[in-house]
Amino acid sequence: MFRLAVVPPSLRGVVRRLVAYDEVSATVVRRRQAPTSTCTLVVGLADPLRVDGTGRAAFVGGLTDAAALTEFAGHQAGVQADLTPLGAFRLFGVALPGLVALDELDPELARLPGRLADLPSWSARLAAVVAVLEGRLATSGRGADAEVARAWWRLERSSGRTPVAALADEVGWSRRHLSRRFSAQVGLSPTTAGRVLRFRRAADLLVPPPGTPAVPSSVADVAAACGFADHAHLDREFAALAGCSPTAYRLGWSTVAVDPAEVEHG
Repeated sequence: MFRLAVVPPSLRGVVRRLVAYDEVSATVVRRRQAPTSTCTLVVGLADPLRVDGTGRAAFVGGLTDAAALTEFAGHQAGVQADLTPLGAFRLFGVALPGLVALDELDPELARLPGRLADLPSWSARLAAVVAVLEGRLATSGRGADAEVARAWWRLERSSGRTPVAALADEVGWSRRHLSRRFSAQVGLSPTTAGRVLRFRRAADLLVPPPGTPAVPSSVADVAAACGFADHAHLDREFAALAGCSPTAYRLGWSTVAVDPAEVEHG
């Protein structure tokens, strides 16, 4: 089961996607998790998920330009919220460095797995996560600088193809000042964030996210659509950011992706 919930208006701009998941496998399921444009909140309710060899039950992951290998065998279930980087900054007050366990962030967040486990349905669990995030927003301090928010918006709109110099000119800051403030609030420099955004668009064209219709595309077509110089350029970016070729990435997910028949909406 993979339920895509509707993000309420109160969390739009903060939560990109809200999911409840429940899957069982008698054999080890390995997934190459390439860098994304979101921070990931995971509240696990079953067996720990191994991330690069370390068991993780409930955690938040900040933006990164490195791939991770997740593994599980047995039962995986929980709630996942994909957060915008600026939304995560509002919720937690910092740009998160890598993976951080919930009990290291806040006692209320640390209690979430136990609270969700006691609830009778996935709808109730999703609602509980929404309530916690809404509560944190209501009491959070200021968000990111308007200039940082504008620079991120421009980068995301262009899938990472806006030069840093153009971003700095648009917000009225020097490149150095923009890079320093952007890194502190987003978690990556503008240059690295742009690289990840462009890579992520290519990765999503090769392996569409659950609930998104697949559009058959060759690797060469994806390279052209995302502004890479050629197939070889895309190969180099995948080797650097995903640790494999685009073809190997697509093939790897072909056997472990969420079955479209198991995707629910609402």
